[in-house]
Formats: sequence, structure tokens, C-alpha cells
Amino acid sequence: MTTQALVFEIKKKQSFLCIGLDVDLSKIPTHLLELEDPIFEFNKAIIDTTHHLCVAYKPNTAFYEAYGLKGWNSLQKTIAYLNTNHPEIFTIADAKRGDIGNTSSMYAKAFFEDLAFDSVTVAPYMGKDSIEPFLEFQDKHTIMLALTSNAGAFDFQTLTTEGKPLYQLVLETSKGWENSKNLMYVVGATKASYFAEIRKIIPDSFLLVPGVGAQGGSLVEVCKYGMNAQIGLLVNSSRGIIYASSDRDFAIHAAKKAKALQMEMAALMPKN
Repeated sequence: MTTQALVFEIKKKQSFLCIGLDVDLSKIPTHLLELEDPIFEFNKAIIDTTHHLCVAYKPNTAFYEAYGLKGWNSLQKTIAYLNTNHPEIFTIADAKRGDIGNTSSMYAKAFFEDLAFDSVTVAPYMGKDSIEPFLEFQDKHTIMLALTSNAGAFDFQTLTTEGKPLYQLVLETSKGWENSKNLMYVVGATKASYFAEIRKIIPDSFLLVPGVGAQGGSLVEVCKYGMNAQIGLLVNSSRGIIYASSDRDFAIHAAKKAKALQMEMAALMPKN
């Protein structure tokens, strides 16, 4: 998917909501456990009731890998269902990959070619030759960890090096990598006060923003400091939406939560 197509969907739906499909079998409604593929059936129900309210879905691959081959098959079925029925939706493989060049090339093929995701999250610690293989794919997006929402982010990401916080140096350095136009960045909502400085470095890039809702991030603050002319934000909510209810009508409750967030987003978007 091109960036222009993503921006079109955001403006059309008046939403920059990304829904995280992080399926834990211990948390889904128990009646689904009787089905052959409870993970896929859970995802399908969530997608069917929320696809008109969001512009992206983000399965965290750990929640599928934990169940072995069955879990991976559920992930394949989920992305195939999305690509077939809702090709306008931006898909994110939250895999946080990143390794030496030839290994990263194989990771990129797995997510972009075999699974046909639009994007994948990566970790930049090993530098440009671990990221550039992902950037080679046309109309695919690589979402690099920049400043995350977890407490441990302060262990390294905000340490001063060369006179500036490490996360700023990572952002500045990444702009010089080959095909850097295909980069997006993860910036946690719990670090909203940092968005203004981040936008000085990458004013036009899309930011994937976890941490709104369950982790305490403020949507208003994120938009105040992080929104750009093309909106430039994908704000993720996972548990707050998909686990809104454990009853048989769980998907309806999920849609209500998604609708509430979408309406908040619409109110914060420019009116022109």
C-alpha cells in the first residue's frame, strides 16, 4: 500500500485507528475454544465489526508464534482474510525483527512476500545493514522502533550520546539510509511530550503510536504534538478494544470501543 492510499483512507474514515490483534486464548470468550481455529474466528469477528472504524490492524506475531504451527496458520488466515475482503486496510506485522543483512532479507520476504503484510516493525540496534533489506520493497513500509512506551525505554533510548538523546540520533541517522522514504517509526503515546522534538527531525513520516488507553497515553496530547499535515499518525489500541467483553457478543462491544476512539479522532482531525 502506498502512503497516499493510507492517507486517503484516514481522511475518508476520519480515523487513524490501528487495532492490535494480540490474541491470548486465556482471554477470548470461552465458546470460541470449541471451534477448530479459535484465534482466527476471534480475529474474523473483530474485523467484521470494526473494519469501517479503523485504517490498520496490527497482529503482534508473538501471540501467534506462542501456539506453534497452529498459531502461525491462524496468522496466515487472518492476513489473507484482510487482504481478500478489506484490501484498503493497512496491515502491520508487529514482529520487531532486525538481524544481519542476509537474515533480515529473509525476514522481509517472509512478511512482505509470503504473508503479504503492508509493513513490519523492526529494531534498529544493529544499524543500517539490518534495516535496509526491508526498505528495498516497493510500497512496503518498515516501522522502526524509535521511542517506545515501556518503562525500560529509559534504560537506553533517552541516554545522551554525542550531545543528544540516543533516540534522536537514531532518527537522524535513519534518514540517510537507502530508501528511507519507506520508513515509519514507533513512538509511544506515554512519551507525548517528546513528540514536538521528534517532529522537528522527521516532520513528514508516519508514526505508529502504542500506549493510548490501557497504558495511559493521551490521544489529545499525541495529536497536539505529533499530528502533521497528512495526519501522520497510526494510534494503536489492542486490549482496550478486543477484550472489551468476554460474552458471545464480544465483537459488538469491541466495535463500540472502536467507535468511541474513532469519534475522538474525527474531532481532533483538521476540518479542511
